[in-house]
Amino acid sequence: MGGAVVDEGPGGVKAPDGGWGWAVLSGCFVITGFSYAFPKAVSVFFKELIREFDVGYSDTAWISSILLAMLYGTGPLCSVLVNRYGCRPVMMVGGLFASLGMILSSFSTSIIHIYLSTGVITGLGLALNFQPSLIMLNRYFSEKRPLANGLAAAGSPVALCCLSPLGQLLQYQYGWRGGFLILGGLLLNCCKEGKELAVEKTQSKPKPLLDFSVFKDRGFLIYTIAASIMVLGLFVPPVFVVSYAKELGNEDTKSALLLSILGFIDIFARPTCGIIAGLKWVRPRVVYLFSFAMIFNGCTDLVGSQAKDYPSLVVFCVFFGISYGMVGALQFEVLMAIVGTEKFSSAIGLVLLMEAIAVLVGPPGAGRLLDATKNYMYVFLLAGIEVVLAAVVLATCNFLFIRKKPSEPAAELENGTVSAEMELLNKPVAAEEEEEEEVEKGEKEVKEMKEKEEKEKEKVLLCCYVV
Repeated sequence: MGGAVVDEGPGGVKAPDGGWGWAVLSGCFVITGFSYAFPKAVSVFFKELIREFDVGYSDTAWISSILLAMLYGTGPLCSVLVNRYGCRPVMMVGGLFASLGMILSSFSTSIIHIYLSTGVITGLGLALNFQPSLIMLNRYFSEKRPLANGLAAAGSPVALCCLSPLGQLLQYQYGWRGGFLILGGLLLNCCKEGKELAVEKTQSKPKPLLDFSVFKDRGFLIYTIAASIMVLGLFVPPVFVVSYAKELGNEDTKSALLLSILGFIDIFARPTCGIIAGLKWVRPRVVYLFSFAMIFNGCTDLVGSQAKDYPSLVVFCVFFGISYGMVGALQFEVLMAIVGTEKFSSAIGLVLLMEAIAVLVGPPGAGRLLDATKNYMYVFLLAGIEVVLAAVVLATCNFLFIRKKPSEPAAELENGTVSAEMELLNKPVAAEEEEEEEVEKGEKEVKEMKEKEEKEKEKVLLCCYVV
């Protein structure tokens, strides 16, 4: 892939691709699950909150919106903290913040309190966990990184399948306050302890707190623009598919089952896509695989917009789950491949900030379109067009502007220099000794010739003197 950075980790240290990395992966799995699933899982408490505080559904929906805004919008802040203090301290503080926010929410006396505690404090805590976990994963895996990203991304659908029924059970047994308190305790699992590579401490040149030089990388710019367009439509179908089913006359339980089908397929799609992305002939072209995943997802939306009955929506959810899982498994793998390990901590923060704007605009914009047209078909059509457009931008721009050009003289000269250096480095020891002997022999011969010339001169001088 043009523009891909192939490195072995910060400071040139080779990623272990295993060992303690598997423990880091398990922690990333848990953190990814909580980060993406928690804003959706708290929605099971909305009816109780509406009754408790006498507010509308739109008021409670702001809780999830604020959570997502904090998760995405605080990306640069997380990057600065990670570059300044390292991953482990930031993750520990993040886990404490996430737990503290939910515990404080259990004592709330107004919906504003929940906005501040669950939305802001817990959202910030999840953000301080999510971004460092991806950075650590990138440092511990190189050859197996696509698989590691796929497995870590699978935490999202697994956690959603677990947290939603758990939330309903907690609400039934302990009410929303008790449920929030117990969930706060669960979030302490985001403080899993991990070992950071000791490379950062040995680096001679200090890293900038936020490396804006990534904007000079055309690959990063193309990725950021494409990803921002993608998230405008990516999250719309999961938000509206249940309402779409109800609109077609299906009962609530049957309609909600669609999300379970989507999530179940998603669980297996992510690691499978990670395995495919790790294949030798696929990995250098992972950008185009990511583009294919987006086109697959967008076309699924376009076809799904024509669904007229429940079986059609089930088929839509199956294919959407596959494509959605592919996108989830590849989005950060592609960014890692583009910017490399050293700049990833800054790049991920800046990308998430750009995506935060699109995340806040996408679903509400689709809702306005639905209010204006009263037809779900247009909502799904718009989402599909946005995701397909993102794929076209990424693939086309990468092919036109990032493609390698080996015919350039500079590139040829550099390649020739590197080849010559490698030949010198790779010479056998015996050959080197032979060459040294020849050099010594040559020097000896030159010395003998000089001595002979001097003797001849002396003879000539002596003859002249006698004459």
